Formats: sequence, C-alpha cells, structure tokens
Amino acid sequence: MIVFGSTGSIGVNALKLAALKNIKISALACGENIKLLNQQIQAFKPQFVAIKNAKDKHLVKHDKVFIGQTGLEEILQNCQDDFLLNAIVGFAGLKSTIKAKELGKKIALANKESLVVAGNFLKGAKIIPVDSEHSALNFLLQDKQNIKKLYITASGGAFRKSKIKDLKNVTPKDALKHPNWAMGAKITIDSATMVNKLFEIIEAYHLYDFKDIDALIEPKSIIHAMCEFRNGATTAYFSKADMKLAISEAIFSTHETQILDPIDFVKLSSLKFYEISTRKYPVFKLKDWLLKEPHLGVIINAANEVGVENFLNYKGSFLDISKTIFKALDHFGVPKISSIEEVFEYDDKTRKYLKGV
Repeated sequence: MIVFGSTGSIGVNALKLAALKNIKISALACGENIKLLNQQIQAFKPQFVAIKNAKDKHLVKHDKVFIGQTGLEEILQNCQDDFLLNAIVGFAGLKSTIKAKELGKKIALANKESLVVAGNFLKGAKIIPVDSEHSALNFLLQDKQNIKKLYITASGGAFRKSKIKDLKNVTPKDALKHPNWAMGAKITIDSATMVNKLFEIIEAYHLYDFKDIDALIEPKSIIHAMCEFRNGATTAYFSKADMKLAISEAIFSTHETQILDPIDFVKLSSLKFYEISTRKYPVFKLKDWLLKEPHLGVIINAANEVGVENFLNYKGSFLDISKTIFKALDHFGVPKISSIEEVFEYDDKTRKYLKGV
C-alpha cells in the first residue's frame, strides 16, 4: 500500500491496521511532521518517501526522498504497488487522485475534496470510500434495489449545543473540541460549520450516482448512514465512532478481524435525530443547488479552505467562513467547466479573488 498523508489521523490509523495484517507499505508521504515520518520509515521500511518542502529533505532518514506534488506523482509512476490510500487534506490531494486513476491504481479515498471539486472527471476510477458515512452506505447498498432515499448522519460538531448568537465570539480552540471524533484541524472545523456534511452528500452522489440524499444530526455518532426503501423499510449502519473501522473496510481484503468492540444495545440510551438548521449552519442550504450543479464544488471548496485558514490563523471569525463561501458564489455563480484543467483554473481564481490578489 502507498500511503499519502501518513502522519495525519487517517494515515496513522491506517498504518496501525497495516501492521496488524502485515501489509507491506511501499511508499509514505507527509507534509511537515518529519519526526513522525522518520518513526514510520523505521517501522515500515518503505521503498519511496515524499515530503512537502525541499528544506526538510536533510532531516528525512531515507535515501529516496521526493519533494512536493511532482514527487508524489513520481512515486505513483515508479512504484509498482497498485493500491493508494490518499489521505492528503483538501484540494492539494486532487492531483494524486487523478494520477492514480490514470495509472489504473485502486484508491482508498480519504481526500473527499477530490470528488467534491472534480467528481465528474473521476468516473471510472477504482475508488473505495474511507469516510465512515460512505463506508456505511457502501455496506448498506450492496445488492439492494428499490432504494428511495439515502441518509448520512452528522454529530453537529463542536457547537451543536451552542446558541446562534454565541457563535460570533467562538475561537479556533473552541471549534477544535469535537464531541465524538479525533480528527485533524481542517475537518474538525468543517464539522462545526457543516461544510463537511455538505461535501459528504456530493461525495455520496458521485460514488453511488444517487441524488436523493440528506443528512440528519445524530449526536452520539453511533448510526453513520441509513437506506430507505420504497416499501417503507429502512436499514441503518451502527458502529462506535472510530475511523479504524471504515479504514479497515477500505484497505483489508477480508474482514474477519474484530476492529472495534460491538455496540451493547441493552446499555445504549435512546437515540435522537434532528434536522440540520440552515440558520445555524447556513452552508447546508446549498445542498440542493450543489446536487443540481456539482461544478459548484470547486468554488465552495476553495472559498471554504480560504475561510478556514483565516479562522485558524485568527484573521477572520467563525461566522466569516460561511460568509466567504457565499461571497465567492455570488461572484462566480455556476462555473462552466468542461475539463479537469478548468477545475484548477477556477480553484485558483476563487482563491485570488477572496485574497484580493
């Protein structure tokens, strides 16, 4: 297995599982956490390694170190391993997904932004979803017909219990206190704004070619997805909130090994579901428009990345994240995109517009 994003939460858990099953790791790639990368190199002895910055190359304890996006693509080209786990965060992961598709590699995709911004150009790719919700849908949809509607669930994020009027004063530290999941900073903020759930809906559309998809808040994160049938029946996927299960479903060929403790339904207190308030989570009102016009994904994603970066760097408020997204949509509208090159052009134009470049 090739692991891009090896020092993030998905990558770290994937490597723990790989060790459990003695899966050979052919290549590792990370951003700037060289200390952890060196520990991973010592443990897994990969053939290739890539890092983000050339200035850190001398710190890496490996003789085949590639640099940046070019380095990632060189690894994919030269490595005989046909299985990539792409856990790079954000738009930065798209080129690796495209290259892996071109090479016919199987892709365990934790980089949801690849589908959000370019799902129409990834048709035919050998993608296995790593998100817990899409892993759950993958299971629920096996050999099923007469499906009426799909649901994925949201925890509600760090501010589920907060009043709307209090959100203008929250800090990055507040937003990073996710109630159920241990995740990276970017996805934790996206959970708090509900951008993550908006993205997961369009991701599900591209994965399963199904548009009648909605999300509900289930605060315990015990149910991850539901499938409603035309006869009135509904199936649900239960598991504890731990990404190792979804990762194992993506990277293991067999699934006889127990990954998590099962849920004790006798001890389980009542489950409740809530609609997602578009007053509290304004970006979620974009759901139907995004499903109708999937190319909007590149504008929304670029604006969100700018807004989240500003918030984490104390250059904007939490509420400014959604305002940034709507500002970009007001300016660009529905982009006319007919090639993958235009996806990159619109991403660049959106960022430059929002940064006043």
